[in-house]
Amino acid sequence: MDFDIVAALIGAIVGLLAGSGIVYTVLNSVLKKRRGSILREAEAEGEAIKKEKLLQAKEKFLQLKEEHEHVAQEKDKRLNQGLDKNKQREQQLSRQQQELANKEKQVNALQSEIDQRIQGIELRRQEVEKNHEKQVQQLEKISGLNAEEAKKQLVDSLRDEARTNAMALVKDVVDEAKSTANKEAKRIIIQTIQRVATEHAVENAVSTFHIENDELKGRIIGREGRNIRALEEATGVEIVVDDTPGAIILSCFDPVRREMARLALHQLVKDGRIHPGRIEEIVSKTKKHLEEEIMEIGKRTCIDMGIHGLHNELMRMVGRMRYRSSYGQNLLQHSRETANLCATMAAELGLNVKAAKRAGLLHDIGKVPDDQPELPHALLGMQLAEKYGEKPDVCNAIGAHHDEIEMTSLLAPIVQACDAISGARPGARREAVEQYIKRLKDLESVAMSYEGVSKAYAIQAGRELRVMVESDRVTDAEADSISLSIADRIQNEMTYPGQVKIVVIREKRSMAVAK
Repeated sequence: MDFDIVAALIGAIVGLLAGSGIVYTVLNSVLKKRRGSILREAEAEGEAIKKEKLLQAKEKFLQLKEEHEHVAQEKDKRLNQGLDKNKQREQQLSRQQQELANKEKQVNALQSEIDQRIQGIELRRQEVEKNHEKQVQQLEKISGLNAEEAKKQLVDSLRDEARTNAMALVKDVVDEAKSTANKEAKRIIIQTIQRVATEHAVENAVSTFHIENDELKGRIIGREGRNIRALEEATGVEIVVDDTPGAIILSCFDPVRREMARLALHQLVKDGRIHPGRIEEIVSKTKKHLEEEIMEIGKRTCIDMGIHGLHNELMRMVGRMRYRSSYGQNLLQHSRETANLCATMAAELGLNVKAAKRAGLLHDIGKVPDDQPELPHALLGMQLAEKYGEKPDVCNAIGAHHDEIEMTSLLAPIVQACDAISGARPGARREAVEQYIKRLKDLESVAMSYEGVSKAYAIQAGRELRVMVESDRVTDAEADSISLSIADRIQNEMTYPGQVKIVVIREKRSMAVAK
């Protein structure tokens, strides 16, 4: 029963018994009973809580004990594993020490055996030296020569024999190289030439301007020749007006100026107004137009050749090649032809076709700069290519195509060979008669400077040199040496298109007269 209910009952009883004397006694008795009951209930509840807490503490203790035992077992297990590993390592070290000891014993045994063999070899060497000295003394007695004299004679004999064998070997190597390499080289070159068919033009120092009637000549000359003088001063071209019907001759060594004069004259005749003021105006416009045309020629050439990323200044120089000739061969046509030859040959050899074509097109740009420094055109072209961002292999090919610097890439010999092919083929270039005759005489003079040469003839327009030697003064081996030496001198000392074949002829003739 709840304490509040009990209190209420007590209050009710007290109210009923108010004024009576037994209230206190009854109330005290009830309270005592209730206090005893509450105490007993509290003691029972405390005992139950105590038992419960003891059970919980005991369970926690058992759990902690179990965990501690598990951790201890793990530590014992790891410790046992470490002990096992240490035992295994100790056993392994023991085995290795035993093996080392055995190997040391073997090495000591081998060393002892080697020492014994060395002693035996030393004894044998001493015996061999003694026998050699005895044999040398016997040979000196038999031959009447000492060792130094015999050695000298042997060396001289071997030197002469080595020279003869070396010349024969050189000839054999050269013949073998020619037999194995010429066939493939000729195939590549012939195929390259056959696949490249470009037109070529022979440029002169004059241009012809055609007119419809001769009455225009008087207008072009002007009063007291003022028109023609103004045109010559503005263009730097000599204008020849003679009796040739329907034509005026423009003469100048510079093809660009000659072309500018031709275009200006064409514009003046077409316009009809020919006087000094108009002439200067037309020449100025024509010069600007020609520069634009040169740039357009360069761009169109690069597009036709499939060359991209070329600097504008290099492109302008390519266009200027159109108005430049070398030995009578148009320089732009020669450069295009060389570029196509380089591309074909690079493709045959498995090299970079684009780089080869680029180097072939630019190899002669040193001939067309605005200023003309005192430098060979190959080196000047290389400097220009480096200045405008061309790659090192292309620059080296440009600078080395006349052997003025060392070749450092495979493009360089290809450009050199294709330049020679384009310039040396029939009809490509014209050479002055005096230079042609001088070159042939120089070829014969080089051959005649050798001892034992009786005659020398340059034939086939200087592409072959036949050398006759005296058979009683020159041997076959020496004839091979003379041919190689002449070829080397011609290659290093002379300038010539294509290649020169040297043929040394040695023959023995016997003559008798029957009477």
